[in-house]
Amino acid sequence: MFLLLVPALLAQRERTVRHPPQVTVPFVGCEAQGQLEDFNAPTGTPRAVAISSQNAQKLAYYEAAIGLGVLAPRGWHCRGSSGSAGDALWLSPDPINSHVPGSSGFAGPAIEIYHTLSAASGRYSVAEILARVFPEYKVQAAAVLAGIEQAVPSGPHPEDALTYRSKSVVEFRTAPQSEGLGTHLTRLRKSSLPVSGAVIMLDKSIGEELPDILLLAIRLPPALQQLTPVIVRQAEREAAVPAQ
Repeated sequence: MFLLLVPALLAQRERTVRHPPQVTVPFVGCEAQGQLEDFNAPTGTPRAVAISSQNAQKLAYYEAAIGLGVLAPRGWHCRGSSGSAGDALWLSPDPINSHVPGSSGFAGPAIEIYHTLSAASGRYSVAEILARVFPEYKVQAAAVLAGIEQAVPSGPHPEDALTYRSKSVVEFRTAPQSEGLGTHLTRLRKSSLPVSGAVIMLDKSIGEELPDILLLAIRLPPALQQLTPVIVRQAEREAAVPAQ
C-alpha cells in the first residue's frame, strides 16, 4: 500500500509549512573507514537545526569526516564508511565495531544514511530504488539493471507506505518484519519495529543518466519514535541546500 499526494494539495501544503526557529544541538564526530585509509572523528561546534527546543534536548548532530551527517538520539554510537558505491553513516545505541556493521547488520534500533552514487557499483542500487519509487526513471533504470540481468521492480514493496513530498523526495514506512525500502538495501534487519525514512534524489554524477540517491532509514525504540519525523525533515532540509 502507498499514499500519493496530488500536486495541487502538495503545493498548498508547501506554502503553509512553517519551520520552527533554529536551536542548537551538540555536535558528535564519527570515525569512518575508507577504501585506502581510515578517518578520525572530526571536531565541530554545536549545530543549528530547525527543530523545537523540546526535541533538541533529546538529539545530537552526528557527522563523519566523509561529510555525511544526521540527527540522532543523544548518547548513540556512530561510524561511517566510504567506498566505490558511495558513503554511509550508521548509528546505534550499541557500540559499532570497526567492520561496520558486519554481515549481520542491525537487529535493534539504528539509523543509516547512505549517499549512493549513480556511477560505479552504486548504480545498481540507485536503479532499483528509482524503479520502485520514481517511475519516470524506469526506462533508464531498466537499462542499468539489464547489465546484471536483474528484473526491473514493478513498483513499491507491498508492505511499504509511501508519501511523496515533492518530485524528488518520498518518505516511506516499512512495516515490521517486512521487506521494504527500510530493510532491503540497508543494514537494518527485519524486526518487530517499523523502519521509516526518506529517499531523496540528488544531482547526477558526472556522465551519468541517473541521479545520486540519499537513503535515510530510521528505526527508533518505542519511547523515541516521535523523533523520527524530526530527523527525516532535517535531513530533507539539508539535502535541499546546495553543497558549498
